[in-house]
Amino acid sequence: MTSTAQEAPAPTVDTSQVELSIGGMTCASCAARIEKKLNRMDGVYATVNYATAKAKVSYVDGVAVADLIATVEKTGYTAERPAPPAAPTPPTQDTAAERRHGDDPHLVSLRQRLLVSLALSLPVVVLAMVPFLQFDNWQWLSLTLAAPVVVWGGLPFHRATWTNIRHGAATMDTLVSVGTLAAFGWSLWALFFGHAGMPGMRHGFELTATQRTDGASTIYLEVAAGVVTFILLGRYLEAKAKRKAGSALRALMELGSKDVTVLRGGTEVRIPVDALTVGDHFVVRPGEKIATDGTVTEGTSAVDASMLTGESLPVDVTAGDTVTGATVNASGRIVVEATSVGADTQLARMARLVEDAQNGKAQVQRLADRVSAVFVPVVLLIALGTLVTWLLVTDDPTASFTAAVAVLIIACPCALGLATPTALMVGTGRGAQLGILIKGPEVLESTRRVDTVVLDKTGTVTTGRMELQDVVTAPGTDQSLLLRLAGALEHASEHPVARAVAAGAAQRTGPLPDVEKFENVPGLGVRGLVDGHEVLVGRAALLAEAGVELPPELADAKEAAEARGRTAMAVAWDGSARGVLAVADAVKETSAEAVARLRELGLTPVLLTGDNRAVAESVARAVGIDPGDVYAEVLPQDKADVVRRLQAEGRSVAMVGDGVNDAAALATADLGLAMGTGTDAAIEAGDLTLVRGDLRVAADAILLSRRTLGTIKGNLCWAFGYNVAALPLAAAGLLNPMIAGFAMAFSSVFVVTNSLRLRTFTGHTQSDARH
Repeated sequence: MTSTAQEAPAPTVDTSQVELSIGGMTCASCAARIEKKLNRMDGVYATVNYATAKAKVSYVDGVAVADLIATVEKTGYTAERPAPPAAPTPPTQDTAAERRHGDDPHLVSLRQRLLVSLALSLPVVVLAMVPFLQFDNWQWLSLTLAAPVVVWGGLPFHRATWTNIRHGAATMDTLVSVGTLAAFGWSLWALFFGHAGMPGMRHGFELTATQRTDGASTIYLEVAAGVVTFILLGRYLEAKAKRKAGSALRALMELGSKDVTVLRGGTEVRIPVDALTVGDHFVVRPGEKIATDGTVTEGTSAVDASMLTGESLPVDVTAGDTVTGATVNASGRIVVEATSVGADTQLARMARLVEDAQNGKAQVQRLADRVSAVFVPVVLLIALGTLVTWLLVTDDPTASFTAAVAVLIIACPCALGLATPTALMVGTGRGAQLGILIKGPEVLESTRRVDTVVLDKTGTVTTGRMELQDVVTAPGTDQSLLLRLAGALEHASEHPVARAVAAGAAQRTGPLPDVEKFENVPGLGVRGLVDGHEVLVGRAALLAEAGVELPPELADAKEAAEARGRTAMAVAWDGSARGVLAVADAVKETSAEAVARLRELGLTPVLLTGDNRAVAESVARAVGIDPGDVYAEVLPQDKADVVRRLQAEGRSVAMVGDGVNDAAALATADLGLAMGTGTDAAIEAGDLTLVRGDLRVAADAILLSRRTLGTIKGNLCWAFGYNVAALPLAAAGLLNPMIAGFAMAFSSVFVVTNSLRLRTFTGHTQSDARH
């Protein structure tokens, strides 16, 4: 990140951070001025975002927040800490209507000013543009209608200009105010002291500045009123679009429930969710939102987490499972023990990540910031130069004045200031809806460059849980009986492999019988009495100790399973070998599709694991990764070394992982994607967080980031191109000031609406993925 006017180094030690809400900003130049003033303070590093109207400030010890606020106020704006969320209140008819129409007090006021100005200025513009409608003394009616538009309709511009003048600065409001007041002032002079006020006066409307020659008979009331109205329209549409752009974050923040039913001494008590504390047990009935993050202690249900993760299918939960606040209990009644409340919940962390990203600035915005900081003074000089040049060349004050006013009005840098933040707001907000959290704008640059994606196997490509894969029975042995007896015995063990066998057996055969005389034989397996049978489950050595030999067909099945990287166990009872069970960490159903999507994005997938090569290559074949791109038997501390080795080969590397042992590799990679189902250490180290444990979301995250970056660059190209093309046209007298006002307003609206296209991103379209 950077300041708009200077490269202020960010403090690195003993720093604190504060976010300030800034009031009074009307364009990118305002943000640039505030940022410049704050960064001039010793030990302060600030970025100011025009679109979000917030300043993110880092400061060293010895600097007080009051000093920061005072500096902003001395610059001519207001600053305050954002207000904490108010306690929920029942919606009134007015607030419900406001929410329905997406309005706020600023929008309501702006709309009223726009509608009045539009009603008054429309007749003025029509009379000026259509000569045969001009009747005797029409110009005085135009003055009567235009005056309130210029004075009252344009009051926000004039007020801001006066504030800026007192602080020795100029912004876009200065251009609008000076341009419209100049046009209005010229008209007053022509009406009262020239010939324009004479009955029978007529004049036509020209698209250029080269036709009107008699300054004393020329009025610019349509220009003054029309420009104010056009710019009010642009401001209104821009404000509405920015509100839409931030709607995803607001929706995220409003997801949480407002009150909760807690258990106090066995009695259910309804309390505000703010009063909930860690350790409280609360009841969630079908259809209710889960109040906060916690662990299910009673009951079973299906939880709909689509509003947080984008996952459409409900997830079954039972006692011992974790649940996330703001998700919806879809079926049964459950009791949950609160493990996180308030700012520590996943929902709060998601909202904080999204807001931080929206307040940041991408690398590509830096040039635009520097241009915006100096643009307005330069435009004022260009307008003055245009006026003088035209007077010297043509000796025509009317044409000279028209060209100068057109320069003032058309040269607004607002589109430059909106190019990056609006795209970031929409892109990060849409990502949050899909379960993709982008930590900051600089991440977007990395997604464009990466060409290799390293995938941690356990928990990322695979489920991270052992599952029963194969069941091979000896001739004459019933599979259901084999599973029933082996599953019952393994159910008494705590070993991960044993739990996988027990879960698989119960799923296929139903409730398991009880075990008697259970014995764990360290390193070999387990034995016990089930339904009157002496059952053994474990290594072949365990069976050999009991004098049981594996027949050739079961020995071959065991070797084949182990060759595929699976853990194989022999089962025997009553002195005979009865079968072989194979257990493995199952590949997620979506992983193969995810790898295919990553390839479509131009990325080379690489599998990284600490497991043996047989296991790794088996998983690689299942998901479509080349054997030459498999790194197996890698120690946890060496994962970052593999990333560095790939980078040393000239590759730009993305890393996808979820465990503590992935954190170093995630931080080392050019782009780190942390599975949100993983550990806090991995999530902290990643640049992108994938709330869902679905590898397909990694491809969606990269695609969304690239699409957002592409939108930013498109916006900047348009904004720069507009100003580069429009200024010479206006200075050459080829634009009427009113047309210039329309073009200027349109440029800002275009940038914001272009950014809003990101709201339609679904993550499944691969077109233009590499742009």
